Amino acid sequence: MAETKSVVRTDRAPGPFQGAPYSQAIRAVGFVFVSGQLGLKLGDEEISGSIAEQTEQIFVNLRAILEEAGTGLDRLVKTTVFLVDLGEFAAMNEVYARHVGDAPPARATVEVSALPSGARVEIEAIAAL
Repeated sequence: MAETKSVVRTDRAPGPFQGAPYSQAIRAVGFVFVSGQLGLKLGDEEISGSIAEQTEQIFVNLRAILEEAGTGLDRLVKTTVFLVDLGEFAAMNEVYARHVGDAPPARATVEVSALPSGARVEIEAIAAL
């Protein structure tokens, strides 16, 4: 029987931004596909703080979603990082490196013209189950 996809949802991380039609994550074919996460704290409406603070909050959110799916940051296989300013790459990367361990996932990093709610960084991820 073919495996179907299932929605991953936790109250320990913000839900879809402004009620947009997407899931926090989808579990399918042995992986968890996590939607792009912003540095938004639970209960907040606005994103604030430095690039390092926003990246730290993103990993809080990613950890919560991955744990709900039955996996963790140590099982990340691919991430994509979206930055509003590549000049902030080093500060983001310092925080990122602390969370991904000695076997970091494959990664792409791109500069974008804007992110929702004034965010400086967004990270989407794929993890093995």
